[in-house]
Amino acid sequence: MECCDSVCLIKDGWFREINDMWPGHYFALKIDSVLSCEKSDYQDIMVLKTTNHGNALILDGVIQCTEKDEFAYQEMIAFLPLCSHPNPERVLIVGGGDGGVAREVDKHPLVKKIVQVEIDQKVIDASKKYLPNMAKGFDSPKLELKVCDGFEYMKCHKNEFDVIITDSSDPIGPASALFSESYFSLLKGALRSGGIICSQGGTAWDDIETVKKTLDHCRRHFKEVRYPIAGVPTYPTGQIGFFMGALDGNSDLTTPKFKFTDEDLEKYDLKYYNTQIHSASFVLPNFARKALYE
Repeated sequence: MECCDSVCLIKDGWFREINDMWPGHYFALKIDSVLSCEKSDYQDIMVLKTTNHGNALILDGVIQCTEKDEFAYQEMIAFLPLCSHPNPERVLIVGGGDGGVAREVDKHPLVKKIVQVEIDQKVIDASKKYLPNMAKGFDSPKLELKVCDGFEYMKCHKNEFDVIITDSSDPIGPASALFSESYFSLLKGALRSGGIICSQGGTAWDDIETVKKTLDHCRRHFKEVRYPIAGVPTYPTGQIGFFMGALDGNSDLTTPKFKFTDEDLEKYDLKYYNTQIHSASFVLPNFARKALYE
């Protein structure tokens, strides 16, 4: 097994997520073994078998998902934009190499076509081997998977998608460009009329200045912009936010256009998202609301 630099974050049977993006604290996972560790052309890729959280995907020393709580993030980043759009027939996923977002997007009954662009084939391969419940998203008959750069793909595909979901890692390494103003400009150009975007948005608890800066990038290209939040225990501070933008200034992103019934929630095995969670996710604590909206 090829070694990667992230192995140095393992000590005494614990993986420690130590990073300057969340100064002064770290999250740790007790592990049973290292299942895989390799370097791709873009990043360190490590998969751990943890004691209490199932298998965990680590990129450049940062937890991307664990089998125990991945559904919270995957469902929210998918269904917040999908259910806010009246007819999300064509969907683009940028990133999402573990397959979890594709798994959720496939469940929406109005979606007819999914295109996914992921830059790192080795993330896809590791996920298929060690994270099969997420990677089954790659088996969707609606999905067209392309291993390429999302920037370059959108430059060549204008006015094609109803919803674009960016499932990126944090703004370091290969994902840093996905938080730039030029990226939001590309997103806008790739959308059809009435289109909606949703991107991974970090946490307001650790670096609200970066969240506000990125939200301002989004505001320069979208008429309606929001920052909903969700609880994911193994992410920094236990919370993740999303940058949502709509081309239509009259869009109410807080009220879903499509509503899953209780029977749908069972049918599609939704463990986190529902209509009430959708609306509630846009209610921010006072410090975040003031910093981001006032």
